[in-house]
Amino acid sequence: MRRTSFRAITVATAAATLLAASITAATAGTAAGSDKPDVTGYAPGMVAAMERDLGLTTAQAVDRIKIDKALSDKQHTIIKSLDKGYAGAWVDGSELFVAVTDKAGAAEVRAAGANAVTVDKSLSQLERLATKAYRAAPDAKVAAAYVDVESNSVVMEVAKGAKGAVATAVERAGLSGVSVVEVAEMPRTLINVIGGNAYYIGGGRCSVGFSVTSGFVTAGHCGSRGATTTQPSGTFQVSSFPGNDYAYVNVGSDDTPIGAVNNYSGGTVNVAGSSAAAVGASVCRSGSTTGWHCGTIQALNASVTYAEGTVSGLIRTNVCAEPGDSGGSLLAGTQAQGMTSGGSGNCSSGGTTYFQPVNEALSAASVTLITGGGGTTPPPGCASQETAFSGSLSSGASTYKPSTSGFSSSAGTITGCLDGPSGVDFDLYLQKLSGSTWSNVAQGITSAPDESVSYSGTAGTYRWRVLSYSGSGSYTGGYSTP
Repeated sequence: MRRTSFRAITVATAAATLLAASITAATAGTAAGSDKPDVTGYAPGMVAAMERDLGLTTAQAVDRIKIDKALSDKQHTIIKSLDKGYAGAWVDGSELFVAVTDKAGAAEVRAAGANAVTVDKSLSQLERLATKAYRAAPDAKVAAAYVDVESNSVVMEVAKGAKGAVATAVERAGLSGVSVVEVAEMPRTLINVIGGNAYYIGGGRCSVGFSVTSGFVTAGHCGSRGATTTQPSGTFQVSSFPGNDYAYVNVGSDDTPIGAVNNYSGGTVNVAGSSAAAVGASVCRSGSTTGWHCGTIQALNASVTYAEGTVSGLIRTNVCAEPGDSGGSLLAGTQAQGMTSGGSGNCSSGGTTYFQPVNEALSAASVTLITGGGGTTPPPGCASQETAFSGSLSSGASTYKPSTSGFSSSAGTITGCLDGPSGVDFDLYLQKLSGSTWSNVAQGITSAPDESVSYSGTAGTYRWRVLSYSGSGSYTGGYSTP
């Protein structure tokens, strides 16, 4: 599909540049201090990922975030003050560079405390050039096109062997200032299709219900037959609304349906089947707007009237939901129940939400529910747990689940289970984050390979530590949160 605007690409490139800015000597000096900074104020896992991927210490990562934030704020202030001559901005170390096309703009940039670079073309001119170049080139040969603000030019990435043809097409269109470079591999989407995650259709957003054969089921009101989606990319092959509210979306070969649902606490819940639960049973819903919420089934085979018409055969619950959650997953334990249809209220004041039963959708689309989390199935001894994990340990080693940064939990009881191989002594610890320190709050430390833990605590960030006290081998396990 051709793109007609490259502003989003430019903004994304600028953001990536800000994140990749190098630390100055002053920052490095701060990082060398002995006090480890508090990282609880940042998104879970962000600092750890920067340490891993950018080769930074914790202090350096925190300093970089602060520097990037300050420079980003300065960039936005300068952009608002400039007129048509703005040509983009970038970061080098702790300095911000802003490109402009005239002397007046350069003076404004310097007065704001940034470095001014005078160039020939404004950002809007470059974006128009990029659009024209993309349209002039053979569509199947172009991998990407973007504005390189540092060189004040447009870059077109093309398939191997296509440089000559694309360059000729651009030249024939009378376009200058375009660099054509070959790439070894054409881009493709890499998406795991997981229940509760967002997908996009037209100018709107809905949520994946459950992964099924070659795609996923969702709400019928999200799209009619033939409509296309992005992230993941797919096509509505079956859609019924009103009357029913189900749809089946077939996705591309680069998108992998996974038998799991996002619990929005850093993990997933494995889907084990689709046995219908009874009235009064507890259920939980996953959606891309409000995440993970729970309640109970109030009625089955309910009818509801929307502005578009009446839908019958729905599951009525007291679980809350909001726009964008449509199509998302409803689970009773690990059993798929249905997809979010609609309702009233919201997740601030509470509400009533109706769900399209999943089994009717599976039958109508002639597809099969994908189960087992794509290979991470809860072990038999831990089948009741919501979220599964697995791995292997050598004697004396340990690891953290679901990650070193942990998961968020509301107040209540957290349970965990570990199944180790026979003949070993594996232990399971539940740790809670306080400030920047992790502390053990519960443990299973018998001499057996299997352990279970139950802990009633306050809301916070937790993680599991799996330890091999003696012996080596593979393990599986799982945990549940309130």
